[in-house]
Amino acid sequence: MKIIPSKLALSMACIASFCLMGCGQDATVDSTQAPKVSINSDPYPSTYKPIQGEPTLITNVTIFDGIGGKIENGSVYFAEGKIQAVAKSGQSLDTASNTTIIDGTGKWVTPGIIDNHSHLGVYPSPSTRSHSDGNEMTNPVTAQVWAEHSVWPQDPGFGRALAGGVTTLQILPGSANLFGGRSVVLKNVPSRTMQDMKFPQAPYGMKMACGENPKRVYGEKGGPMTRMGNVAGYRQAWSDAQDYLRKWEAYERDYEAGKDASPPKRDLKLETLAGVLKGDIRVHMHCYRADEMTVMMDVMKEFDYQIGTFHHAVEAYKIADKLKENNVCSAMWADWWGFKMEAYDGIRENIPAVHAAGACAIVHSDSDLGIQRLNQEAAKAWSDGKRAGIDIPMEDAWIWLSANPAKSLGIFDKTGSLEAGKQADIVVWNGNPFSTYTKAEQVYIDGGLAYSLTDTSSWPVSDFELGQVGEGDSK
Repeated sequence: MKIIPSKLALSMACIASFCLMGCGQDATVDSTQAPKVSINSDPYPSTYKPIQGEPTLITNVTIFDGIGGKIENGSVYFAEGKIQAVAKSGQSLDTASNTTIIDGTGKWVTPGIIDNHSHLGVYPSPSTRSHSDGNEMTNPVTAQVWAEHSVWPQDPGFGRALAGGVTTLQILPGSANLFGGRSVVLKNVPSRTMQDMKFPQAPYGMKMACGENPKRVYGEKGGPMTRMGNVAGYRQAWSDAQDYLRKWEAYERDYEAGKDASPPKRDLKLETLAGVLKGDIRVHMHCYRADEMTVMMDVMKEFDYQIGTFHHAVEAYKIADKLKENNVCSAMWADWWGFKMEAYDGIRENIPAVHAAGACAIVHSDSDLGIQRLNQEAAKAWSDGKRAGIDIPMEDAWIWLSANPAKSLGIFDKTGSLEAGKQADIVVWNGNPFSTYTKAEQVYIDGGLAYSLTDTSSWPVSDFELGQVGEGDSK
């Protein structure tokens, strides 16, 4: 016999079930759920505004395009802050009616120099203890500090670097700690504030250091005091960061599921490390010895993050194949070596040897003096390689100063080469830029004239130097 429930029974059943979940409906979201907690990844945004420029055509120049190309008697046209065209000899260009035309006969044009390892602003001139703000030597792991909060825009070094053709630079914390903190990428324009110099949308970097420095600084302060202690410190920090990241991921899942979830307590140190694990922050690691660089690449694989660049890397030539295989750049000096044991095995052919192996080679300064003549540093490395039989064309060697550092910093889509659509960061040299006697004649940043050798009124003036004119300078 078929039993048909009464309408009353059905109604009562529906009413009862409605109290739990609604008749025929999904469970409602808890109306008491707190607002979702999220962290602003850019709390100190760039306020950079380009220097006013005008449409400009530079003709009859020798061009290094920054990516290995050379053009004789070429032309570069830029307007609205961007490179519009790079032309070969005899090739006509459509230009605006109000274009300024510069005859560059006898001159050379390159992309602006990018220094991916500088301490300007955090170790400014004059070098005094009160100005020393690059190393937070209070703990081996200080990933919570940000170099931009130490940058002093009045540092006269910025103007000196500009006169040497440097248009972009990365400011790093020092190398006392295993994790020294975040770096910041700046446009090299005179300004009152760090944020007015900050390169828009450039990824953050994080400074790490291996070798002698951390164990020297902390050997008698609780450690690490050995290289194995260094590695243990990295691994524990990465492990803590993984745990922190899992807690935030669990919070995100629970919140999306409609639960009244509580977010983890914010930890600025682990937040930066977690940013590296997520691929949002680039690792820049001070490391000299080949064996240590290979160990660090092993740690990188263990915790699934990417080292972007080894800095100084005086033994990079020994493991250039491994650097290429792991997609890690090396930022190097031309000829610094021997000033401590881990620098003892450096060679003058290091940069060209790394380049010849197909790995990413970069010339960096790490010096308020070297940054003023990075073109000459690259020239020294190029000539040392040539003498050793590593014959690299000059136009390829310029990659060490433009495209490769731009890739290291994650800004190659914006600058680092003379290509249509890129930012008009351009240097006009009064001769071959690999010559000791050549100077930067004009420096353009985003198409605006930031420096002119022949117009002293364009030279940046630091408030700090007013009334204290340096030798050879003009105020």
